[in-house]
Amino acid sequence: MAGNLSLRKANKAKQDEFYTQLVDIENELKHYKEHFLGKVVFCNCDDPFESNFFKYFAMNFNHLGLKKLIATCYDNSPIAYTQLSIFGEESGKIYPNNFRRAYKIEIENVEDRNNDGAVDLTDVKLLLQNDKNTLTILKGDGDFRSDECVNLLKQADVVVTNPPFSLFREYVAQLIEYNKRFLIIGNQNAITYKEIFPLLKDNVMWLGHHSGSQTFQVPFDFERNNTFVSNGIKYAKFGNICWFTNLDTEKRHEEMRFYKQYTPEEYPKYDNYDAIEVSKVTDIPYDYYGLMGVPITFLDKYNPSQFEILGLDRYTVPKEFLVSGRVAINGEPKYARIIIRRKSNAD
Repeated sequence: MAGNLSLRKANKAKQDEFYTQLVDIENELKHYKEHFLGKVVFCNCDDPFESNFFKYFAMNFNHLGLKKLIATCYDNSPIAYTQLSIFGEESGKIYPNNFRRAYKIEIENVEDRNNDGAVDLTDVKLLLQNDKNTLTILKGDGDFRSDECVNLLKQADVVVTNPPFSLFREYVAQLIEYNKRFLIIGNQNAITYKEIFPLLKDNVMWLGHHSGSQTFQVPFDFERNNTFVSNGIKYAKFGNICWFTNLDTEKRHEEMRFYKQYTPEEYPKYDNYDAIEVSKVTDIPYDYYGLMGVPITFLDKYNPSQFEILGLDRYTVPKEFLVSGRVAINGEPKYARIIIRRKSNAD
């Protein structure tokens, strides 16, 4: 029974491979350069045939001053040979009879092989001609929970990837268990997971620089709204994407400024719970020091020096005061609210 459950989870993960666009990776990672100098970076959900995370770090290996780049992939990934074909004629040996084996690539040296003065995707194709870089077939299926991938995780300093959304809880739990620094993509709804929210509340991790709409490459059998095909590649647009990290940046310490004054009429209290409703983050009153309920988008701007997070309504407010698991005003439930309080030393 346990084996069948593990197999179902593995198969679900392979169908949950959404490939991040290079421009989105560049826009986010440009804020973290100092965290990569002399580090081993592990992309453990990233087929180098397709992964723009791998491409980003390979192209910027020297610029970032990486010590090593490691990437692993699932076997029989549903997206194959559609972008960067690194291995050329060797691909037939790696995947006999069109069956894709799980493998790892370890990069320790990136040179300008074509002497054009830049390290670009042309050079990435030549990476494996360098004796310091290796490709190795994995014994297992490449799942991030496998013994092989966990042993690689132990070697890594920073993990950067887009993990399967369906396994986000397990993925984050593993990073925390092994005390890893990370920058990963997830669905905004993950903020409300009972396994994830306490990490945000306790400042174990926080949101990165960008949140919102993002477009991913998806398998052709993936069906949902907002999918489209361009140049033979299928894409899906998601409107609620976040970067989750425990890498510190200046953004996390930027002061939040507010301009509205508290009045009881404009900021009613919840039914039977002593906290005011603030429907927009920008409307947080500058002069109120009691409990406030704010949208989960508060985490995009959250500065731990200014505010204390007390909890999420469904986990913090007594159940008898909730309506459909949420705080309410006059019996009308609000969407998920984070309960916060301004710190006494804040302006």
